[in-house]
Amino acid sequence: MRILLTGASGAIGSQLVPQLAGAGHELRALARDPRRVTASGIDEICRGDVLTGEGLDEALAGAELAYYLIHSMEPAGDGEPFAARELRSAMNFAAAAKRAGLRRICYLGGLMPTDRAASEHLASRLAVEAALLQAAPEAVALRASIVISAQSRSFRFLVRLLERSPLLPLPDWRDFRTQPIDGRDVVAYLKAAGLSPTVEGRQVLDIAGPDSVTYGQLIQRIADKMLVGRPAIELPFSLTPVASVVAASITGESNELVGPLMAGLSGDLLADDSAARELLAVRLHRLDSAISNALREWEESEPLAAR
Repeated sequence: MRILLTGASGAIGSQLVPQLAGAGHELRALARDPRRVTASGIDEICRGDVLTGEGLDEALAGAELAYYLIHSMEPAGDGEPFAARELRSAMNFAAAAKRAGLRRICYLGGLMPTDRAASEHLASRLAVEAALLQAAPEAVALRASIVISAQSRSFRFLVRLLERSPLLPLPDWRDFRTQPIDGRDVVAYLKAAGLSPTVEGRQVLDIAGPDSVTYGQLIQRIADKMLVGRPAIELPFSLTPVASVVAASITGESNELVGPLMAGLSGDLLADDSAARELLAVRLHRLDSAISNALREWEESEPLAAR
């Protein structure tokens, strides 16, 4: 099968490539800068840009399956909001997929709250999902919470925060619950969603790890695996606009990433993953295993000062 991957140089895409290549498929990657795509197993790299639509028709020609793994909250030079750029990119890709007669597309998005309106970040993910679901007759959208892997920017943000902060102020969102998922399991779900013959029609599937924890417990579990003690200061309020700027400065991350992420921590974000587990049959790693593996992979490429 000929498969097109967008985001092949990213955290999830680079890990998905060898899984697909090992199954004997012909892999084509789409990238604005082909030099950034370094994963082994890719047969062809097409230069293109989903934001402008350049190169999409050529990249999708002859493909039966495409993975849409593009997501960026970085500021644009012209000041255009990230949500508008994300939607424009998805609509360009969806239009090209229809022209190419693409059979199946797989998208990785975010879990949606069931008891409140989605944050700006999650609303953007939902809009992208809606555009892509109409792009192919067998479109599959997977929705995940925090991904635990050495390359995940959300996980890296939490690790850097623990590594560099002598005290850990925890706003009131510390008591809300989520279901983090091992990056290895996300890759397994994506592979199964793309290749499984049991997938029929358009599907929206929650995917999650087997452990439900509060955000405060998640941070403590990471701290325990890092062998660090950080006194927690429980705040009875949330000052997200101010706190996100401070947290971004401490961790060296962009506030365009940290701000929307923290704004989404306003309630439980839990999955109903029964359909995904039944349809795609992925064996899941427990949270402690996921954290240990992510930290181990991190230290293979760069040191953790706190360890």
